[in-house]
Amino acid sequence: MAAKQTEEGSEFTPKFDENGLIPAIAQDSKTGQILMAAYMNRESLEFTVKTGYVTYFSRSRKKLWKKGEESGHFQKVEQIFVDCDQDCLVLKVTVDAGQCHTGYQSCFYRALKKGSSKELEFIAEKVYDPNKVYKK
Repeated sequence: MAAKQTEEGSEFTPKFDENGLIPAIAQDSKTGQILMAAYMNRESLEFTVKTGYVTYFSRSRKKLWKKGEESGHFQKVEQIFVDCDQDCLVLKVTVDAGQCHTGYQSCFYRALKKGSSKELEFIAEKVYDPNKVYKK
């Protein structure tokens, strides 16, 4: 009965993994382009819903990070989708330029070259200079 409620019910009951995380995929609400994939914990998801701007959980830094807090490239939430078993989210967001810390609009700026099992090809151009934005 619980599975049927999760899969076909109207209550949002996200399933976090054993580390308290759920994968979240950010998608540009206007173009449909996949921008990035990250993780959220319960606190970051609640903060995102409350503020309307995406906050993720950084696994490497072990803390919340509001997307754009350093770069100024925020993600404004338009809609949050959950998959059938509520263990993955898609965040439809409105963005300006440059969602990847490397300077690209999307973190998915390379693709596996056709006919190769190891070679990547660049499929996008940088939209901003990360050295100027992050001042590292």
